[in-house]
Amino acid sequence: MEPGSELDKPLGQNRRRTGPGAGSSPSGRSKWHPRLLAITSLVIIVAAGLLAFQPSGLRNQSAALTSQTVSAPQVAVSEPSAAAGVSNETIPDTVAEMRQPANSGANFQRTLTGDGQVVTTISPRDRDNDGPLVLSGGDTIGQEARIAHLPVPELLENSEFGRLPVRSADGKRPVDAYARPWSGSRGARLAIVVGGLGLSQTGTQYALQTLPEEITLAFAASGNSLQRWLQEARRNGHEVLLQVPFEPFDFPTNNPGPHTLVVADGEKQNLADLHWAMARITNYTGIMNFMGGRFLSDPAATEPIMRDLAKRGVLFLDDGTSAQTVTGAIASAVGVPHVSADLVVDASVKRGEILKKLDEAERIARLEGTAIATASAFETSVDAIASWANEAKARGIEIVGVSALADRRENN
Repeated sequence: MEPGSELDKPLGQNRRRTGPGAGSSPSGRSKWHPRLLAITSLVIIVAAGLLAFQPSGLRNQSAALTSQTVSAPQVAVSEPSAAAGVSNETIPDTVAEMRQPANSGANFQRTLTGDGQVVTTISPRDRDNDGPLVLSGGDTIGQEARIAHLPVPELLENSEFGRLPVRSADGKRPVDAYARPWSGSRGARLAIVVGGLGLSQTGTQYALQTLPEEITLAFAASGNSLQRWLQEARRNGHEVLLQVPFEPFDFPTNNPGPHTLVVADGEKQNLADLHWAMARITNYTGIMNFMGGRFLSDPAATEPIMRDLAKRGVLFLDDGTSAQTVTGAIASAVGVPHVSADLVVDASVKRGEILKKLDEAERIARLEGTAIATASAFETSVDAIASWANEAKARGIEIVGVSALADRRENN
């Protein structure tokens, strides 16, 4: 290439200089001393080198993903970020260590990727690779919406009656895994539980199509097609309870149904009847009583039931219809998350009366901070609850799953 061609011009130096002492060449272009050209080239090369070693966003992201690498075997599980509203855990750094349960035998690491996804990496601790890989959701409350209809495998155990809820190896409980998340605010909170689902196919379908997702649904253990209805309820966002029949004071004149727990039957038979009921569905946070004034007023009969629930990590909702119940004291002693309902809203199945009772539940929630109302899946009740609940939310009442009102702290 001939000197003086267009490609030989230094960048930005082809402007004409004017005025005295411009030192222009005959062609109008500035003359550059060879030493000045060499110094300029050296500066450009050094600057380019520094930029090449400057960490970029892409390199930072790659480094973050590389930092989660652990010895095989390992499993990575993608989860929605906290900003999506699914988890209330705050992740302060790009890579964060999760709490490691003492008996899990696993290492946990959570990484926030560039697209806002949280990747949890779980790998075995150093124990000669002779143990199982333990997967856990950590402290996450509730299931991801797309898989809420599926049970968590490690929270089930096989029995002669079917699959029963159980704590996982690292202590995770169904009451936490299947709970409906809530805002965590200090405002008035109200749980509304609609029971008797599964007994009527048309009534159950109507309730599932009509009730807002914030309403807790309770399925009767003696109902039909329960697992199918359970899956639809969970897909729709509902928290679920199981209704278990207990002996009333006028039993057997007033009979709650098959496999009723009866004081005279003794501990072994009552636990068998309880397990028969509990194996009917999965994905529930706890059980609530259907009737049971006689049984739940007897400490000797109630305690073995509560101890079994504590072992399995589920809550107990007392419907509050018996003044003689001992469930609260025993549940507290043995470590069962426990709540009691404040009122039944449809003792009179008339729309006006139901709305009055719901207003009363709202007043309790505003005064005490929380309240629990129960109802049955009558069409009139379902319609009244659905319309009232949507209006109450506009008034600042937060309708929550019943598990949000239970003390889920564990005994030391």
